[in-house]
Amino acid sequence: MARIVVIGAGMGALAAAARLAVAGHRVTVFERTETYGGAVRRFERDGFRFDTGPGLLPLPAVWRDLFVKTGKQALEDRVELVQADPSARHVFADGSEAALPDTSRAGVVAALDAALGAPAGERWGGFLVRARETWDRTRRPLLEEPLWPNWGVLAEREPYPALPHKRLLRTRRAGTLAEVGAWELRDARLAALLESHALAYGLDPRTAPANAAVLPYMEHAFGVWYVRGGLRELARAVYERCVERRVEFRFHAEVAGIAVRDGRVAGVRLADGAEAEADFVVAGVAPGVLDGLVDGAAVHAADGPPAAPQRSAASRATVLLALRGSRPPGTAHRTVVHAPDREAELDALFGSVPGPPERPTVTVLRPDDPASVPDAGHEAVTLTSVVPAGAAVDAERLVDAAARAVPGLRDRLLWHEVRTPADIAAATGAAGGAVPVPALAAAGGRLLHAANTTGIGGLFTAGGWSHPGGGLPHAGMSGALVAGLVVEGPDFRGSA
Repeated sequence: MARIVVIGAGMGALAAAARLAVAGHRVTVFERTETYGGAVRRFERDGFRFDTGPGLLPLPAVWRDLFVKTGKQALEDRVELVQADPSARHVFADGSEAALPDTSRAGVVAALDAALGAPAGERWGGFLVRARETWDRTRRPLLEEPLWPNWGVLAEREPYPALPHKRLLRTRRAGTLAEVGAWELRDARLAALLESHALAYGLDPRTAPANAAVLPYMEHAFGVWYVRGGLRELARAVYERCVERRVEFRFHAEVAGIAVRDGRVAGVRLADGAEAEADFVVAGVAPGVLDGLVDGAAVHAADGPPAAPQRSAASRATVLLALRGSRPPGTAHRTVVHAPDREAELDALFGSVPGPPERPTVTVLRPDDPASVPDAGHEAVTLTSVVPAGAAVDAERLVDAAARAVPGLRDRLLWHEVRTPADIAAATGAAGGAVPVPALAAAGGRLLHAANTTGIGGLFTAGGWSHPGGGLPHAGMSGALVAGLVVEGPDFRGSA
């Protein structure tokens, strides 16, 4: 039985802790804040309850697998999962709208033809077929396996099977997601639909590789799910599973350093001066934080992917709205209100001097959940938008955009609360409140993350800032990968 210290209680770290404990190890989690879950938190006021992190769960199979592998009770025995259908309603810049059925290619094709006119559905359906091929090619190396030692193969090869595009005398194939939208979908509204999936993760579709097509495909193929009571209930369930497996938690316990002897971890030093010995250390913190814990030792291998302290310059603005009046029947759980000028929005977010766009794309979440409101005569609505890391938040811009999707919004408003990148930074420790992006292939390895193993023996990394990157499914898989590497050793090759 090994002594294992886990630094941080984010979702990837919790997943690793539960799996390591069930393998028979003695696991202690040190968390500098007062609670677990990382960015998966909750705000409550006057009987209203809001998620302040992710609001929907893609690919729930990752978390189902965690519960299967760590105990007798399944995930659905601990939380209630509700499939969001439609998966989203989209309000486009020209005023047209489309509500997309969940996990139904034929339904999506028909809905897009009805809303946008033929051949919109056919083009999107063809894209989904190519996106599936991309998913099949990248699922194992980018989600289920430790990062390959020869990771450069992933960096060089674009797995998206782009259609040939003839322009003048040249034939080209899309290399970025924006080119996929322009050359293969050939409709500004379909392009906005496609690009919104990358933007939601803080990716610029003009530079994101074409294989970012897996992001909308994941939602289409596996659905998007709401956890009754909010995503915080998922964090609670995972935390409780850890406790059941006798993981020890110490909150308000900040790790100030990692002891390294003869090239291998020996334990950690806390900010209050206490020390804890360890045979293994799992760090669920941002790279800049981890670098500061090892006193100048080289954390990541020199021949690994670029390990910049901050792999994302984007963060998230959130506005929580308490509304009088009940949620109208038939309201979509999620509505994406697209920016009137997509290029202007992207230039503002990803230009040389990043700043919040004047008229942003805003996601509106309106859960049908009695647990989120004081009574049936009120509604809890959450608005989110991508902003640069460290940016201030102008709530009025988000409310103005959301008013296109919520009739009478301002007349119904009782109060609002704002969550900024500074709040994310306080919860996660990431500089500027940056939010990690999922790992993607091609692009010279720019969107690959550092391996879960490190250049220091016994030190592993879990969570969104390490392989396979950001997002709840990816965080859960990082925990599974770390547990496999600790238990089975460096020859571990991932799930079957």
